[in-house]
Amino acid sequence: METQISKDKKINKTAILLIATLASFLTPFMGTSINIALPIIAQELAVNAILLSWITTAFFLTSAMFAIPFGRIADIYGMKKIFTYGILILTIASFLAAISPSAELLIITRIIQGIGSAMIFVTGLAIITSVFPPQERGKAIGINITAVYVGLVLGPVLGGFLTQYTGWRSIFYLIVPLGLLVIALVFWKMKENEWAVCKGEKIDYWGSLLYVLMLALILIGFSNITGTLGMLMVILGILVFIGFVMWELRVEDPVLEVRLFFKNRRFAFSNLATLISYMGLFAVGFLLSLYLQFIKGFDPNVTGLILVVQTVFMVIISPIVGKLSDKFDPGKLASLGMGIITIGLLIFALITAETSVYFIILGLAILGIGIGIFSAPNTHAIMGSVERKYFGVASATVSTMRLLGQTFGMGLILVIFAVYIGAVQFNPQNYPALLTSIQVAFFISVILSIIATFASLARK
Repeated sequence: METQISKDKKINKTAILLIATLASFLTPFMGTSINIALPIIAQELAVNAILLSWITTAFFLTSAMFAIPFGRIADIYGMKKIFTYGILILTIASFLAAISPSAELLIITRIIQGIGSAMIFVTGLAIITSVFPPQERGKAIGINITAVYVGLVLGPVLGGFLTQYTGWRSIFYLIVPLGLLVIALVFWKMKENEWAVCKGEKIDYWGSLLYVLMLALILIGFSNITGTLGMLMVILGILVFIGFVMWELRVEDPVLEVRLFFKNRRFAFSNLATLISYMGLFAVGFLLSLYLQFIKGFDPNVTGLILVVQTVFMVIISPIVGKLSDKFDPGKLASLGMGIITIGLLIFALITAETSVYFIILGLAILGIGIGIFSAPNTHAIMGSVERKYFGVASATVSTMRLLGQTFGMGLILVIFAVYIGAVQFNPQNYPALLTSIQVAFFISVILSIIATFASLARK
């Protein structure tokens, strides 16, 4: 399938969709596959509950911090260039993570992985949106979003299998050949193409610095909100946020076109729904991995197989609903999906130590259906609400909302763990406290999901 573009360059849409979809699988897979291995890592590297959470949080924190700046850089210097560099950085960092001898060094490599992932997140979706015409865009986005969610939830499945039979380090080794494959495909199928719709414009260095500083203060402070220093960091981060918005409103070439949030209701509320929904959703894989292994006593492989139920339903439904969003109002479809997600999370809020595994599977099935209905239409609504010159920024914003949601979700878990468990290693004596933490986290997720549903409805 090929289409003619300017200057007689040809773009193979199918090949580009394949490349972007593979990359869209890699980054969330890297983010969630390690969850299933956390209990093993905790034992092998003697990691306490708080430091263990940072192995996951560090990845999403840096991804969120650098997504918007790299989205703007990609618009100016070329999306393919930033996309390729991102794959390369992720591949190298994955190898370094695999050979890390300590938790501290592992967290550092996760930070580098997060930077590479940010470069991939913000360009893949923008390239797809640039290549596919509006009448085909929903279906393409649906396929791409399916890959994202397959990565998010299949991560624990493959992660569990690899952890049990070849060790947790093999999860990182797996990324290396896959990353090299994507790089080879880029040079083979995309070597003649580049997308730089804002070429010649200036980079907003001050805005980028304020943005990164703002997120670092808020997210790191939020994860330590139970202490005085954490609260001060959050307050300072909010002040920097105000300064960032004021700067972006007056600068000629902003790193983030914040006016879109004030002038474009559909764009603003679609992104808000993404942010809040991910705050509630991200807890699922992390918490159920701990619940099934520590509370229920399942091994990593069985835990991964149980969690794959959610993936199966998402893979089936997301492309179908993505195609439907080309014909029907994507905002309404997304709102329906968000309502179903709320029901699924409510099931998990009711779990106890005696809860049947079939009850867990039912909740995962409902959650998979809801996510499949919500994701592609919501992304379609965001990308379809802006002009072509904002595709890079819009793509970066979608990814940033998802990453912020995931990071805030992990921040909530850190706070809950700090209150109920403390900085100690998991053992049978604190399993009751772990179960209480899981129940509280899922109850908060239900509340967040309800708020996200109203945000989705408000975009009309």
